[in-house]
Amino acid sequence: MMMPVRCFTCGAVVADKWEEYDKKVNKEHEEPGKVLDSMEVKRYCCRRMFISNVELIDEFINFGRK
Repeated sequence: MMMPVRCFTCGAVVADKWEEYDKKVNKEHEEPGKVLDSMEVKRYCCRRMFISNVELIDEFINFGRK
């Protein structure tokens, strides 16, 4: 996981909610907006942290193995 611990704008802790969000959106195919509403993530800056996060760690690991 490469999710930042805190929101870049307001400083609220967001990393503790990442696993639940990832499970519901990517495995259970729920709508991201509804998942964030159910998790009570209200600020648009914090919502941005979830929606715009891209996990690139698997791609970076491949560069280290060459």
